[in-house]
Amino acid sequence: MHIQKVALNNFRNISEADLTLSQGMNVFYGNNAQGKTNLLESLYYCATGRSHRAGRDKDLIKIGEKTTKAKIFIKNENGLTDDITFEISKDNKQLWVNGGLIKRLGELFGHLVCVVFSPEDLALVKAGPQLRRRFMDMELCQLYPAYYYNLRMYYKVMKQRNNLLREISINPKLIETIDVWDEQLAHYGKDIITTRRNFIEKISKIASKNQQEITDGNEDLEIIYKNNVESDTFLEKLIKSRDFDIARRQTSHGIHKDDVDFKIGGKDGRIFASQGQQRTAALSIKLAEIELILEEKNHMPVLLLDDILSELDATRQKFLMKKIEGMQTIITMTGAESAFNAFLSNYQSQENTSIFKVENGNFLPENT
Repeated sequence: MHIQKVALNNFRNISEADLTLSQGMNVFYGNNAQGKTNLLESLYYCATGRSHRAGRDKDLIKIGEKTTKAKIFIKNENGLTDDITFEISKDNKQLWVNGGLIKRLGELFGHLVCVVFSPEDLALVKAGPQLRRRFMDMELCQLYPAYYYNLRMYYKVMKQRNNLLREISINPKLIETIDVWDEQLAHYGKDIITTRRNFIEKISKIASKNQQEITDGNEDLEIIYKNNVESDTFLEKLIKSRDFDIARRQTSHGIHKDDVDFKIGGKDGRIFASQGQQRTAALSIKLAEIELILEEKNHMPVLLLDDILSELDATRQKFLMKKIEGMQTIITMTGAESAFNAFLSNYQSQENTSIFKVENGNFLPENT
């Protein structure tokens, strides 16, 4: 799987862009705030229907414009060409796959599978649980369409339950109607818990091997799924916590409270690991995502590296470039000599490399 062409219109600071990408390495370099990350964001949006950065869909529209549009062409694992298009206005968004308008976001997943790695991901170990839940959810939505459906339904039901909790505080008789929401929440939550646990077990094994290789066998890495409730006691937990939930007017137990722990060298990575150890763990995990997708989908994803080389030392840079050999990679960098030269020296397939300089939302191709 690889992206062949990208066309953008009024996407953030990019007025117009029409790019043909290499099947191997595609380097976009330039100063900060020129549009490099915006390009990656548009590709990730085509894969998932959402941005990997915080913000609202309408924020993707170039200032002063009414709509933004993007279209990409993908050569899939069967050798066929797919196309994905999205158009966003200030009050609406639409997505098409091969010319057909999709009605549910779940229909989008799988046509383009991406792994994005940005400096923010280096904080995966020590950041808050919301980032780690997002890490699980975005990977699982791309791997298993049924997971996206269960996740969407879970949050829809939880919203209805939370609304009811607020109404019960005013009209206590409404508590008689809460059973149906508890049963549905537990129903969808059970499948999510099972899928998350299996995912974390698989990715922990792969990431552990990566950690060992990067550190010459000196560090162990274990990833542990910290589910807030057990699947077989989910409904019971909801029932027991009703009075507490009514007082707080929100659901206190469920998969929306899940977290992930990282044991580095047998110790809690958030507390005892150095910044270097945490970054190594994040790199091991991101590369494990790629390998897991290959195992589950039988093809490589497209890798989006957002200015990550400058955040890694020479050893980690070399390991990263070795691991991504042979897969399509779209990488951004500032063009700083150390990071840029490290890339050129570490990457072996330079004959399959395209380089673009980015200035004010314009992409200028250069010879390798």
